[in-house]
Amino acid sequence: MAQSSQRGAGLQRREGVMADISPPPASLLSKALVNSLVSLTQQVASCDRPQVCQKRNAANLARRIRLLSPLFEEIRDTNPPMPPSALIAFRDIYHVMTKTKELLDDCRESSVFLLVFRNKSTSDKFHEITGDLASALEMLPLGLLEISDEVREQVELVKMQVLRAKLIVDAAEGALAEEVIELLAQFERKEEPDATQLQNLFARLELKNARDCEKEVQRLESELDSVDYTDQTLASVTNLIVFVRYGKCVLYGVTEMEDGSIGPRHSSGEGDGEVSSSGRSDAVVNPPDEFRCPISLDLMRDPVIVATGQTYDRVSISKWIEAGHPTCPKSGQKLGHVNLIPNYALRSLISQWCEDYHIPFDKPENGSKGFAGNNQGATSKAALEATKMTASFLVGKLATGSPEVQKQVAYELRLLAKCGTDNRMCIAEAGAIPYLVTLLSSKDPKAQENAVTALLNLSIYDNNKSLIIVAGALDPIIEVLRFGGSMESRENAAATLFSLSVVDEYKIVIGKRPAAIPALVALLRDGTPRRGKKDAASALFNLAVYHGNKSSIVESGAVTILVSLLGEEENGIADDALMVLALVAGSTEGLTAIAEASAIPILVRMLRVGTPKGRENAIAVLLALCRNGGERIISAVMQVNTAVPSLYSLLTMGTPRAKRKASSLLKLLHKREPVDRHHPPQSTHFLSSSHFRQAATRQ
Repeated sequence: MAQSSQRGAGLQRREGVMADISPPPASLLSKALVNSLVSLTQQVASCDRPQVCQKRNAANLARRIRLLSPLFEEIRDTNPPMPPSALIAFRDIYHVMTKTKELLDDCRESSVFLLVFRNKSTSDKFHEITGDLASALEMLPLGLLEISDEVREQVELVKMQVLRAKLIVDAAEGALAEEVIELLAQFERKEEPDATQLQNLFARLELKNARDCEKEVQRLESELDSVDYTDQTLASVTNLIVFVRYGKCVLYGVTEMEDGSIGPRHSSGEGDGEVSSSGRSDAVVNPPDEFRCPISLDLMRDPVIVATGQTYDRVSISKWIEAGHPTCPKSGQKLGHVNLIPNYALRSLISQWCEDYHIPFDKPENGSKGFAGNNQGATSKAALEATKMTASFLVGKLATGSPEVQKQVAYELRLLAKCGTDNRMCIAEAGAIPYLVTLLSSKDPKAQENAVTALLNLSIYDNNKSLIIVAGALDPIIEVLRFGGSMESRENAAATLFSLSVVDEYKIVIGKRPAAIPALVALLRDGTPRRGKKDAASALFNLAVYHGNKSSIVESGAVTILVSLLGEEENGIADDALMVLALVAGSTEGLTAIAEASAIPILVRMLRVGTPKGRENAIAVLLALCRNGGERIISAVMQVNTAVPSLYSLLTMGTPRAKRKASSLLKLLHKREPVDRHHPPQSTHFLSSSHFRQAATRQ
């Protein structure tokens, strides 16, 4: 009776296996199935075992599956007839072994902290798989298989072991979880954890150096979207991330790359410890507040800055403006202009955050699914206090350390400031900014790069902008922009100027620095297409919003470079160039420079091939030229065969602003007589600024 009951339970477990796992391909005949079992057995046997958690469960299950290897190998070698019931049992074993390999891989690759807090649920999974194996072996008709007695006895032994297997929950792992909770409670009480206790804990978790800690942080971040918080005794995985960062800094210092240099946290090379997430499709992840659009409250996919300095998602703010609202939704201030400035610094951070959590970034998701309704990722008191302690510790090292230590600390601050308003606030409050400014003058290119990048990340938090200016950072940042030891340093210096120039007051301050605008123009010419040119164009756009900077931009030779960039439609640089030209066209010097650059044919071309925003700015520049340049400019536009058809196309397909400007330009063009093609107008290349002033006076 007991045996019958046991078999019934086995059948129920087997049905559960079949429900949970999709069957192997139908084309797997008996021989192919046995070959697959041999291969899977070898893979399970060769899997690296977990070093900290679930060691006993993993070893027991892997050992039992390895003992089945002679059965599959003997059947493979002798190829005896396979009864249908044996084929069914082997398919069940195939499912069990697949689940075993997945669980072993998960234990090996997962965060050790998460495994500690998932101790019971993970132990349950091992016990469940062991039960599934018992069910499959019970269904295996050993008496019908032509195998040796030795193999038969070994399979019977394995079956007996798995039938008697009990749930194993390691009490020591539970004690580890309690110890972590107590240390986090110390943070909440604003108590600095005991260094010896922290060292012992990290050693038991096999976090024995800075690289181990950095890998653990990466694993926590990559699994953040797949963590089932109901299984956690901890309030938030964020606590664990900050806790590991604190322990890493206090115990070990900085992460070094393979060549001993300091480098980005998420490199693509081998050995960087990056772990792929196997998160659920319905996982809920909270983006940081600064990544949400103030209008839609969704993750911003294309963050842009309006005239008041506020950042919104392009789609949301465009709808707001097109609906006729003349004010900033957040501040209520009247918009001085309706140009939208791409916030590349913020977009880069959002892109990295999405990459870390394996969230599609290029195309918006429907609604806000996956981001709303869960505040588990919010910063807790423990995480905030741990961040403050980490920042204070690092700033102390930055103030007193050797040049090599300062370089390493700047790298850590660069990482810490990469995401989270609280992180940026804590770093600034700890007094890091003046020391980072001093490090901008370092002769070590990597130290300089780490310092300017840390300042860039800190500047995203609005309150830090004034602290950076007051610390005297502006001139050193401009020097890095001009003579930085690496192109990345120069690009990040330009991005920092862009971030600072969001504030109207700083547009004036930066523009008055004699070297600032020429250095940005030089980067616009020499920078990489993907980063350098875009960072420079964005900063120039911000500065050009202040009318007093336009002449300096023109005198620095920016217009010729901007016009040449209109042919580079990849990476959106043509749109950026058009945005700057549209602002520069608001000055007499700018109009003259645009005309002298023979820009009219290229601008007309952009009416056809540009993006909606690009076409809008191209028509704005053409309209400004025609209004202020008189008959010669109008004639030059009419000489381009595609000009009028492109304008009519804009009337039906352009944005509301483009339609209005196209209508105005068509009226100007229709006021004059048709062009005498036998006597074309004087080349616009020779138009002077006095010509534009005279034309403007006539109009």
